[in-house]
Amino acid sequence: MAREIKYYIVAANALPEIFVKVAEAKRMMQTGEADTVGAATKQVGISRSAFYKYKDAVQPFNDMKAEHIITFYCMLKDNTGVLSSVLSVFATSGANILTINQSIPTNGCAAVTISAETSGLAETLEKLMADVAAVDGVVRVEVLAG
Repeated sequence: MAREIKYYIVAANALPEIFVKVAEAKRMMQTGEADTVGAATKQVGISRSAFYKYKDAVQPFNDMKAEHIITFYCMLKDNTGVLSSVLSVFATSGANILTINQSIPTNGCAAVTISAETSGLAETLEKLMADVAAVDGVVRVEVLAG
């Protein structure tokens, strides 16, 4: 009979230091700050064996309430550079693109959904949407979720 796994949310300062260091080593590898497990574990001050022992059991909690993730829906003309121009508007505004999904164009247009973390916006959401709508080739832009 398989043992049921239970999960708990625990403040980092209540955890044994090894768990926090394993999470930090995993983060360093994901962001490219460390190229190997050996380099990451050396930088955080733990052994490779400790890392491998706990790596699958330790996951950082991403507080979604602290972030501002918004999914935008855009209808774009199937012209070269339109999506690139839209993404440039997001980058200039300070939004951090998380996902991009584009359908295969039909009737000269493609549906695109863009999820972005918007807590770093240098402008209002309304201004961002107006700037995207002003891009040549954008037929429609709206907020789907957020």
